[in-house]
Amino acid sequence: MIGIIDYGMGNLRSVQKAFEFLGVHAQIVSRPSELDQYHGLILPGVGAFRDAIQEIRQKDFPSALRDSVDSGKPLLGICLGLQLLFETSYEDGEYEGLGLIDGDVVRFQNEPELKIPHMGWNAVDTVQTHPLLEGISTESHFYFVHSFFVRPSDRVTVIGETTHGTQTFASIVAKGNLMATQFHPEKSQRVGLQLLRNYANLVEESATIRS
Repeated sequence: MIGIIDYGMGNLRSVQKAFEFLGVHAQIVSRPSELDQYHGLILPGVGAFRDAIQEIRQKDFPSALRDSVDSGKPLLGICLGLQLLFETSYEDGEYEGLGLIDGDVVRFQNEPELKIPHMGWNAVDTVQTHPLLEGISTESHFYFVHSFFVRPSDRVTVIGETTHGTQTFASIVAKGNLMATQFHPEKSQRVGLQLLRNYANLVEESATIRS
């Protein structure tokens, strides 16, 4: 069973409906104490980093999230949920993130005719193989909506990259049982559903090993 974390900012129902389409049981969870009930977690998010991390802290999610990750439970961050996993964001100031992955979050640099936010379909180039990308070819297109992107300190965490204008950024990262995408798999049609199916398979495998 997969828990979709509700901290007040996220496209929760769309993610839940995508899992329902796949026949995967996913519930929205709004209390940190309930995270132990789930075999895998989704950290979604839309909006500003500052507001999101403030809501997460006010609802006492950070320690519960760290405990879940430390236990080996798979966690998938989506869009802003990816950025929240990092140490620092420079969106409209400087804000401390969850610090589960080393690196920071920065804005696209202005370029002539470059549209910011980066919105719409774009290709993801596979940097290294990962179970999350099983059955998904390199340069598959996913749906993006963002003005900021992550810069992991350790390149080994980068699974996929995307180019917007002349700027190439990490669009999929993974660190052990932590995985995250800058794009929205729930809005990315067939390939997005395949990625969510792959994640559900990883959750099932993990639950079997940990039981």
